Amino acid sequence: MDRKDPWLEIFLLGPDLRIRVIEANSSQIQMQLKKLRQVRKKGVVKEVNLTTTINPSRSIPGMTVAESVDLDSLNKYLHRLEEKYEEISHHMMAKYIPHVRKSDLDEEKIQVLQRRDIAEALNNELRFRHRKTQMVLSAFSTWIQSDMSISFQDFIIQISKTQRLLQDDQTLVEELLEEDPNKAKEAEVLLDYIERFNELFVNGDYESAAVFAVNSPRGILRNLGTMKKFKDVGKIKGKTLPLLLFFEALFTTSRAAKKSVDAYLTLEGIKCGLSEKRLDLVIHWVTQQRITFSEKAGDVICQYGEQNPYNMSKCLTLAQIIYNECGLHKKAVLCLCKQGQIYGAMEYIHRFKDFSYDDLMSIIIICPQVELINFLTSEWKGKPPFLSYCLIVLHFFSIGMKEAGLNLLQELDKNGKEATERLMTSDPFCSLEEWQELADVCIQNGFCKLSYNIISILRSQEGVSEIPPDGEFNIMEHVFW
Repeated sequence: MDRKDPWLEIFLLGPDLRIRVIEANSSQIQMQLKKLRQVRKKGVVKEVNLTTTINPSRSIPGMTVAESVDLDSLNKYLHRLEEKYEEISHHMMAKYIPHVRKSDLDEEKIQVLQRRDIAEALNNELRFRHRKTQMVLSAFSTWIQSDMSISFQDFIIQISKTQRLLQDDQTLVEELLEEDPNKAKEAEVLLDYIERFNELFVNGDYESAAVFAVNSPRGILRNLGTMKKFKDVGKIKGKTLPLLLFFEALFTTSRAAKKSVDAYLTLEGIKCGLSEKRLDLVIHWVTQQRITFSEKAGDVICQYGEQNPYNMSKCLTLAQIIYNECGLHKKAVLCLCKQGQIYGAMEYIHRFKDFSYDDLMSIIIICPQVELINFLTSEWKGKPPFLSYCLIVLHFFSIGMKEAGLNLLQELDKNGKEATERLMTSDPFCSLEEWQELADVCIQNGFCKLSYNIISILRSQEGVSEIPPDGEFNIMEHVFW
């Protein structure tokens, strides 16, 4: 079937006809271009008779040549395209709304908020009037039952002074005779503050939310509930733990706000700081006295030091400060001993003078340092010893602390006979029988020379006599008599 070429037909026409045909075609094209320009200016999408030719020989994206001619493969490919189309349509409906619709929603939100504010204001006013009416009615009933010798207004003032209305309500006169708008709006201010905090928290601005919470009026957000909200957030990769931000803001403002943080929140804050390996923050909180000291807080810091030997000295120092402030002198001395500050521990013991025999024995059982025991069993700046060397050794062997007992025997044996004699003669606690028992312990553990020295010292003492049946005999008895 032959197809005629339109340009050939035009060429076969005469010159005048050819020019008219070309001009007609040019006019038609100009009209189409004009319509396209008008469409673009108005921004309105209209259907335009533009045809696109698809090359049938072009391969389908994502399919091989064999798959593009296979009916099953084409059906699967069509199914995937339909699913993708439905997914895109769903996202368009769920995630995006027209700009015009967003403006309508914003305007609707503003109107709803305005209605809420009006309703809240009306509610507060009605509640205030109801309370005021109740107070006036109560006062009027009381005034009627009285002799009514004074005016009702003076009667109200008199009742407010004697606190017979509204138990301990110091603002009775102001509420009855004068409306205070600041007090009426106080609840509204608190609610707005909480809403602002929740808005910051939901938006993920945890640092600002923490500062906002700790500066809340009347401390309404400086509590356990707020702490749990930050705790529930958990860790956020690459950012500071929200709970730590809360405690950092809480302790930093505790002194300025003149509101001490309770012991439980303090303990949780210390645990949080140590779990994040922020010992520097805990040091600042303790040394600047930003927290409430407690025994549990000191124990937690000590446990952290035991788990991290590198920071052991710092942790013991912090724990000592806490124990000292709490009056836990025994634990404070233990911190000093564990740091090797034996001289400081002795100064502490003599300064407070609140240590019983059992307290000192429990200290040396936990920290059986030879230097500490030597100080406790010897005179200190002209003051008598606190404990007996002999009784300590016997006690160590009796409770199974054999190694600590052997260390003390070795120390006594190393000092020689003169030191042993000096120790025995200055011991006002130990009886002759107990020293003989110590000599037997020395023989049993291979300290024969020390045992011989103890026995020879006992025999050489002036006034040595036979031990009475009840075993009560003091080696220093001859000195006092």
